[in-house]
Amino acid sequence: MKQVNKFSKWLLTLCLAVFQLSLGLSFVSCVDNDDDVPMNRYTSEKMTAAELLTDNIDRVGDFVALLKRTPYLAMLSTYGDYTVFAPNNEAIEKYLADNNYASIDDIPAAVVDTLARTHIIRTKAWFTTDRSEGSLGMNMAETYIELSVNNDVDNNNAIVHYANKVARMVEFDDSVTNGVVHIVNRIIPRTSDKLPDVIAADTAVTIFSQALFLTGLADSLMAYEDKTYPEWGNDKVSQDSVYSWNNKVVCKSGSDGGVPVPVQWPEKHYYKFTAFIEPDEVYNANGIYDLDDLVAYAKEVYDAVYPEDADKYDDDFRNRKNPLNRFVSYHLIDRVLPYDEIIESKETLAFWDTNKADPEEFYETMCPGTIMRFCYPNEQLYINRKGLKNNYEVQGVRVLTAQESGGVLQQAPNGMYHYLEDILTFNETVRDVVLNCRMRFDSNVLSPDFQNSGARGRYGEEKAIAFRLGFIKNWKVMGEQAIIAIHGDAFTWSHYKSNGVTVSGIFDATFKLPPVPKSGTYEIRLGYTVGTERGVVQFYLDDVPCGIPADLRMYGGDPTIGWVTDVSGETDEAKNANKAIDKAMRNHGYMKGMDCYWQMGDKAQTLRSHIHNLRYIMTTTQLEAGQDYYLRARQVLKDPTCYWSFDYLELCPKSVYGSPEGEDQH
Repeated sequence: MKQVNKFSKWLLTLCLAVFQLSLGLSFVSCVDNDDDVPMNRYTSEKMTAAELLTDNIDRVGDFVALLKRTPYLAMLSTYGDYTVFAPNNEAIEKYLADNNYASIDDIPAAVVDTLARTHIIRTKAWFTTDRSEGSLGMNMAETYIELSVNNDVDNNNAIVHYANKVARMVEFDDSVTNGVVHIVNRIIPRTSDKLPDVIAADTAVTIFSQALFLTGLADSLMAYEDKTYPEWGNDKVSQDSVYSWNNKVVCKSGSDGGVPVPVQWPEKHYYKFTAFIEPDEVYNANGIYDLDDLVAYAKEVYDAVYPEDADKYDDDFRNRKNPLNRFVSYHLIDRVLPYDEIIESKETLAFWDTNKADPEEFYETMCPGTIMRFCYPNEQLYINRKGLKNNYEVQGVRVLTAQESGGVLQQAPNGMYHYLEDILTFNETVRDVVLNCRMRFDSNVLSPDFQNSGARGRYGEEKAIAFRLGFIKNWKVMGEQAIIAIHGDAFTWSHYKSNGVTVSGIFDATFKLPPVPKSGTYEIRLGYTVGTERGVVQFYLDDVPCGIPADLRMYGGDPTIGWVTDVSGETDEAKNANKAIDKAMRNHGYMKGMDCYWQMGDKAQTLRSHIHNLRYIMTTTQLEAGQDYYLRARQVLKDPTCYWSFDYLELCPKSVYGSPEGEDQH
């Protein structure tokens, strides 16, 4: 909740008084926005979410009755940051009628529990002033709540807010001592169907759905909960909680020796997926009217990209080298990706200098050996675009927002899907032009478990989400007291996207590198932040040591690194001087941070200007397309309190770093 000035508070008091006279003791859509004394709309008393709900039985009494059959009404009376979407009585009555229940007491206990958890987010209080559109993260049922807006044509085009497209927020932004309460006129939709079945039920995407099942890739999208994940011991809080606490500390926030960051641990391990799908009308506009047409289209594209496989697997649709199989699998990513979390949290997008670079992220797809490049020019999301703002070399394929996609619920417990504006392929232009670039991967995308757990993002939270060793896809972490965790998007951190992977203890960690789109010579670089507690790490590529151990405690000004403050100005003399600085650092095996990202959103300071934000050039080597490579990091110091603050990975082809004009500073 944001602070307001005294005049705003006086104006709010007047607003509340007027509403009391006109509406009586009821909810209104004004926000008190007072961090110190969150107050109910119609009294000056501090109230919890539970008290607010039970004080309004005439509006939300049926929801209160439902909550009383669960532990969650009591939970909403405790300390925390909750976002509650309370269905009004009409919404509950409609649900009862639609499902042939005579009363709330007739709803099975398990269904009641799921209904309650679907309407509560327990990790943050979300006001519409914080975010009017986009994902609010996972609710207690571990599916996503997405907000969208529309205009009320019958009420002077007033903005109308929706949760998951159909639940209209008729009253909203009521702050309470432990969060915020919104009132919705429908039960927030949720399905138990897995992602392929949700896609199959969407009449707008029938051609892609047929291809998904024909190739057998639908089977790959059916996984959900990992039943091999161990049960928690005595530190388990409760069966329904999202995270368990542990008193271990994985890193510190702030200056050297700063505040310890507490660690949480996911109680369950999930498999989740995201599909990017062309509606039938997009195929029709490109001359594709049925599955046979799509098979022919895929063959034309992928025979050109993989000529060595042409005509070999055309009738074996489940073979991973079949053209249709490649086409479909290139639309799939093995993690859940809400629209506005694909690149980073919406709040930290403001940290980009978009005059220098579009916000972007890279992901490995489920088509072996392939990458998708996402970028966000002009507040629209594109796949495989190359350019800056309105100027582009390759336009890419735009991803439609939830508002543009109509009223279909595009998510399942194990994932979600998004509509595309054009046809998406891994074609020769994507391989040779779009991905002929410096590919910078936020460390948080290097395992799907970092995102499927909800660990990535969490803007402003001074906490870390840790992972059980052995349950992190693409990673193997060993060692005495070893912990691997994701630090939330902390605005106090001088990190790219304000977050990072931290590996602590006397660790020995190995992770799989994303594939390179084309064979060639690449620099492999690691972005990291310096700190006295960081330790000394020996890096390896496929178990071959990459030089001597890197001292992550050493600030850039050390002579062995050679960081020197840039010469200010845009003159040729200044530019040449800064190129000389960069060259000298490269000779030592280091680079400065990027200049397109502001440290903590401070436009006077980029990560390039910070002496403790560095890129370490791990190695320069030949990498082959279609081959797996593994990077290993081993803590050399025998100090379990040390940790590696891993910010990002770069795979940079020689065509970029060795170009005549030189690599840019972005």
